[in-house]
Amino acid sequence: MIDQNLMFLRSAHHYTLEEVAEKIGVSRQAVAKWENGETIPDLYNVMALAELYGVTIDDLVHHDQNKKGYAVPPIGKHIFGNVTVGERGQIVIPKKARDIFDFYPGETLIVLGDEEQGGLALVKSSTFMKIAEEILAMGGISHDCNQNK
Repeated sequence: MIDQNLMFLRSAHHYTLEEVAEKIGVSRQAVAKWENGETIPDLYNVMALAELYGVTIDDLVHHDQNKKGYAVPPIGKHIFGNVTVGERGQIVIPKKARDIFDFYPGETLIVLGDEEQGGLALVKSSTFMKIAEEILAMGGISHDCNQNK
């Protein structure tokens, strides 16, 4: 899988073979051989490639786009699968998501929405309030740019 992931990530980042080689300190031929599946990079180079592309080492080596149905995700970005909206609007947050974000039964979440993007986001209310307090401590948000004069 690493060969396909390397080829995809280089293309997605609009890098040439030469640019990748220069950025991690190897030859263009080495990068080409990795992408063609002729050889595999050593651990040091796998770490450098994962850092260059902003992905985990595990995803760089093991991610199978054909099985998962999506490209190698950037670090910290997740696709947890599908959920079904119940009759009363309830959803079950997948266990992996609850574990990663430390959501527990009784947790209070803020639901944010973006009509243009057609999506919702869930944020712990404690996290949201902390960010709001930090903004207020810095003097709040300036509304000058939105006011008609």
